[in-house]
Amino acid sequence: MIQERTAPEFDASKAVITREEGLRLYEDMVLGRFFEDKCAEMYYRGKMFGFVHLYNGQEAVSTGIIKGAMRSDDYVASTYRDHVHALSAGVPARNVMAELFGKETGCSKGRGGSMHMFSAEHRLLGGYAFIAEGIPVAMGAAFNAKYRREALGDQTADQVTACFFGDGAANNGQFFECLNMSALWKLPILYVVENNKWAIGMAHERATSVPEIYKKGAAFGLHGVEVDGMDVLAVRQAAQEAVARARAGEGPTLIEAMTYRFRGHSLADPDELRSKEEKEFWLARDPIKKFAGFMVEYGHATAEELKAVEKKIQALVEEAVQFGLDSPEPDPADLKKYIFAEDV
Repeated sequence: MIQERTAPEFDASKAVITREEGLRLYEDMVLGRFFEDKCAEMYYRGKMFGFVHLYNGQEAVSTGIIKGAMRSDDYVASTYRDHVHALSAGVPARNVMAELFGKETGCSKGRGGSMHMFSAEHRLLGGYAFIAEGIPVAMGAAFNAKYRREALGDQTADQVTACFFGDGAANNGQFFECLNMSALWKLPILYVVENNKWAIGMAHERATSVPEIYKKGAAFGLHGVEVDGMDVLAVRQAAQEAVARARAGEGPTLIEAMTYRFRGHSLADPDELRSKEEKEFWLARDPIKKFAGFMVEYGHATAEELKAVEKKIQALVEEAVQFGLDSPEPDPADLKKYIFAEDV
């Protein structure tokens, strides 16, 4: 039997959650899964170009952090695997899909594509193609909130920033530098490591001397926790505690979410390095199926109601595709637009 490191199992019976919140979390996870499945279809049909990295399997992390614990005025910094983070942050599916098609109606006006999604309206600080590139940007947003509140006296500036990145980024110098400064200044930020075990084709255990990433925060006096990234309720609880600490001025939290991507690194990856046994182990822990079971078992929804949610989301995704296909291409005359800030 394959030996896999997993986080301690969360006791679902102790979860405090309403039916409405449960349905909202379920809907968000299903949206992420269905959206990414449609992206794969569109990519192989030649409607999308370049590199496209899908999030299948990791939905509980995005939903548990953003939808489960954060406010709409909080900030989110993503990675090159950013579609679902954008959706959880509230960017409409049609604008995310249009961006993937390179259309003017995309959230980055068709200039960013799959790996560079931004939305000032939704406090999405961007997707980033380079490893760990978003970490200092996220730290800057957290510093901004703290500075406005403590130096400028703006009592409404209690926003928290969630910074997502993978296990490979945790070996990057920016990670350690930002942990140090964030702990030193007690910044309101959540560092969320989505440990899916693989940095492209490099197994996590082969690339780091300390596989338990959450322990690395201790070197800076920074609070670190390990959580089951395949359980949205476990992620939600860890995130709520971290957000409460951040808003109270108690500083950052390093959350290591143990998760797994169900597809290859990108849609151009044949995914031949991971063993069938390993994949089957994690596929059996599908976060959407797990949460659906919880919703039914604890009387928050019936199987028929969950099916209705899925049907609604499927229609939403189909509408997003049509919107993207029908949207105009960027005007060649605007080639140099958005490179520099425009005069106001």
